[in-house]
Amino acid sequence: MTTVDRKLRFVQEFLRIADDEIIDKLEKLLGSERKKKISKGLDPLTMDELNKRIDQSEDDFKKGRFSETKDLLKSIETWK
Repeated sequence: MTTVDRKLRFVQEFLRIADDEIIDKLEKLLGSERKKKISKGLDPLTMDELNKRIDQSEDDFKKGRFSETKDLLKSIETWK
């Protein structure tokens, strides 16, 4: 069974639920699992990782691989 099939089956089952308490629990579970997933990617960097990122940033700047604020702001204006 594919992920899409599993999602569809879950949604169908969810739509059959009439008990607010179960819906509340599922909402809380979904929220807490999302927070875990997000916070997993926010672990602090080690000093070695931080220094490597700094070195990469400095190298990017020296080689002209950067954008100026004014250019970014112009680009953002086109998003609207």
